[in-house]
Amino acid sequence: MNIRRVLILAPHTDDGELGCGATIAKMIRKGIEVHYVAFSSCRDSLPEGAEPDCLIKEMHSATAVLGVPSENVQCLDFQVRHFEDHRQEILDSMIRLNQEIKPDLVFTPSVHDIHQDHLTIANEALRAFKKKTILQYEVPWNNYTFDNQMFFCVEEQDVQKKVDAVRSYHSQAGRDYVKEEFLKGLLITHGVQIGHQYAEVFEIPRLIVEENDLL
Repeated sequence: MNIRRVLILAPHTDDGELGCGATIAKMIRKGIEVHYVAFSSCRDSLPEGAEPDCLIKEMHSATAVLGVPSENVQCLDFQVRHFEDHRQEILDSMIRLNQEIKPDLVFTPSVHDIHQDHLTIANEALRAFKKKTILQYEVPWNNYTFDNQMFFCVEEQDVQKKVDAVRSYHSQAGRDYVKEEFLKGLLITHGVQIGHQYAEVFEIPRLIVEENDLL
């Protein structure tokens, strides 16, 4: 595939790193332009005493670890757990992003994700980016089901960058899914499925193959 510019849609800060952090690191290593957009800073979900913008700061630290330029990272201000109430505004934001960034490939959560915010982003992305290739990333603790339709092979250095990026979210340190053994274990499991050391998996709701991709 002739991929030059990629857009990561994260419902909340950290979702992009958790879902496809190693893939992001590898794409940047290969010279692909990556843009990262979170739709909420999750102020309402912060631990007591945390600074209101701490997740925004942690997001910038995490994406910098992956290699995403700071000017390609932004955080919108939708209220966590209330995305469904703002579907049209979210869709309008995505249409604007599509016009401004013009991505070749868009990463989103899965339509099988049971978190209400994640599902809203997944569904609205199918509308906003219906003329783009879309890959949906895995969030196992929210997925009742997930089809491993695409395996993206990554290397040790990419895996370590994902682990280090997720570690940048100090406010989320107590959660089971940010632990290094879980993150690496999942990548190893998917690697075993295809005879590779590490892999991240994706569902494919939309795949566009252009003429130049076949050359």
